[in-house]
Amino acid sequence: MPTDPGNAPHRHRGMAESFGVDAERYDRTRPRYPDALVDRIVRAGHGSRPAVLDVGCGTGIAARQFRAAGCSVLGVEPDGRMADFARRLGVPAEVATFEAWDPAGREFDVVAAGQAWHWVDPVAGAAKAVRVLRPGGRLVVFWNVPEPPPAVARAFADVYERVAPDSPVDVRATPKQALDGYGSLLTKAAEGIRAADGFGLPERWRFDWETTYTRDAWLDQLPTQGTLTRLAPDDVSQVLDAVGAAVDAMGGGFTMRYTTVALTAQRVRTARRPD
Repeated sequence: MPTDPGNAPHRHRGMAESFGVDAERYDRTRPRYPDALVDRIVRAGHGSRPAVLDVGCGTGIAARQFRAAGCSVLGVEPDGRMADFARRLGVPAEVATFEAWDPAGREFDVVAAGQAWHWVDPVAGAAKAVRVLRPGGRLVVFWNVPEPPPAVARAFADVYERVAPDSPVDVRATPKQALDGYGSLLTKAAEGIRAADGFGLPERWRFDWETTYTRDAWLDQLPTQGTLTRLAPDDVSQVLDAVGAAVDAMGGGFTMRYTTVALTAQRVRTARRPD
């Protein structure tokens, strides 16, 4: 969780645009999204090759999954370093925040946002999605929520509180609290959708899955997380040393449980009229 949901994450632009400091590492280490989610999104599109707008596409992780599933994809990404990396891997990406992006008359079957909608103003973002979706198209925003083993989470929290005592991030959240925090993001997204004139009722999807990490693989990913991207190198090293010791004590690896949560709504063919 990048910030406390109550603190309006979309206003934390410094953190939002810090991930490109090492775009190659970000792309190499960040988890992908479950095939069941991608398949469901693709089925929600129209025709044999749905047009997907990937909001906050980053290095193109989700975009490449959509493309592999047969979609045409355009990314919108505020960090030029991330967009450059996505383009090098074949994902067309335009540099802008979604709120300020100019669609230039283009329309899409799906507007998707993986691990990114919390950086978008939920009301302005939903209104922009209405503008660019074809009638019957779908907005889908989703997040991977990790559940690290207690020993790994505890080691991270202990050292992080020492090196970043003023951080807005709740590093002591239990798995249930973390999932509830993402539930707050889904609630805010749903409120934005309801405020936009043109969507049907939002619904939630959930996908549970797991993967394994070696010590090196997990330490490779940690510096890409928003909690660490703005820390000094010495502070990052302290975090990695403490977490690495915890993973070593577990035998050098662990199983990570993930819950992928999504909120979706369909662009209705006739916009709602005010009461």
